[in-house]
Amino acid sequence: MNRHDSTEERTFAALPPAHGKGFAQTWWGRAWLAALEDGALDGEQVRTGRRLARAGAVGAVSVRPGRVTAVVQDHDRTSHRADVLLDRLSDAQWDRFLDLAVERAGHVAALLDREMPPHLVEDAEAAGVDLLPGLGDLEAECDCGAWDQCGHTAAVCYQVARLLDQDPFVLLLLRGRAEQALLDALQTRGTAARAESEPTRSEGVDAAQAYAAGSILPPLPAVPELPEEPGVPPSLDTDAPPPSGVEPAALEILAARTAVAAHLLLAEALREGAGRRAPQAAPPPPPPAPAPTALTLGQDAVRLAAGVLEGPQAVDGPTADVVGRLAAGSGRSREQLAAAVRAWRLGGAAALSVLEEEWTVAGEALARARAALDSAWEEDERPVLRARGNRWTVVGEGAACQLRLGQDGRWWPYRKERGRWTAAGDAAHDPATALAAARPDSEEALS
Repeated sequence: MNRHDSTEERTFAALPPAHGKGFAQTWWGRAWLAALEDGALDGEQVRTGRRLARAGAVGAVSVRPGRVTAVVQDHDRTSHRADVLLDRLSDAQWDRFLDLAVERAGHVAALLDREMPPHLVEDAEAAGVDLLPGLGDLEAECDCGAWDQCGHTAAVCYQVARLLDQDPFVLLLLRGRAEQALLDALQTRGTAARAESEPTRSEGVDAAQAYAAGSILPPLPAVPELPEEPGVPPSLDTDAPPPSGVEPAALEILAARTAVAAHLLLAEALREGAGRRAPQAAPPPPPPAPAPTALTLGQDAVRLAAGVLEGPQAVDGPTADVVGRLAAGSGRSREQLAAAVRAWRLGGAAALSVLEEEWTVAGEALARARAALDSAWEEDERPVLRARGNRWTVVGEGAACQLRLGQDGRWWPYRKERGRWTAAGDAAHDPATALAAARPDSEEALS
């Protein structure tokens, strides 16, 4: 691959078959394929092209301004010349693009590293320079006679996506400029920009004046309104194969839970900020926040499952597959994962620890626990409890109830259901209050 060819055409040798691999690993490669897949009128032709490209049926690819050409061998061994056309940028558009590219040194460095900076593409689009193709921008010509995208032109597009992954200058050549010409223009503009920005000598200002000016904060913008509900993430159910190691159903669930968490955080921030006035002087810096406690792999699996196991959608389908993976990955059965989720919803990692970890209560902790149990009931109302570790099980009464002591000194109610101890309510500092929640006839047990 001649990366620094200064001519207006580059030819790439045929790529090997792509069995089991995706065609676009970069965000700009996926954007190219989205223009094909979303703009084609016949989805079956797109799928045919994907199969041809995956099988290695696309020959050498020639790229020049406004056109990509390749010979594609059909399933019946016949060969077809297929062309994909994309509009070239005008000279004025290239001038705007070059000015944007030299504004940040990182843009040029990223291009040289064969990366397409997303901010550069966004800024260019805002300036009326569309680098990436949009819906309907990829035109097709094929000697098979098809008037829209056929399997042959679609196969060329999939092959181009692989080339774009390796080198975004392929896209820039398609838009009208060869790599070396672009680099020369960028260097010329960069030199001129540096010369114009040379600092001039200044007498400066008084330090006290500079400090006073910097300590006044501008007024804050108006508080935004809270949306009625969290946003809905886009669907990932497309014909395009997902990148290796990515499961669309799991990614959709994570995106949905993130939207819910963001909505809750915004609601909390708006409540806390209601009625406050923006300070006019810079406040002292806040104390550093304590580092959050990292979750173990098993705890994080339960946290994720707590978001998945909401509503009937978890019964079957892709969501059920995700639940099964979370259970297996955390070393639990589905029933154990459901019990862990129930505990998590009551008290997070602390409640999960009480469910799954038994520990020996000794010393001062044991003395406090005994004193709490002795004072929780009147003498004639105290249940008979059998202790083992941090678990006190009610003896008799026909009800399988249990108290579990957490590491923080709180008592957690448990009830045996279908032969398994299950969290029955919130923790309490008073063991009698906790045990009441574990009894089947209590209001807490019915909630």
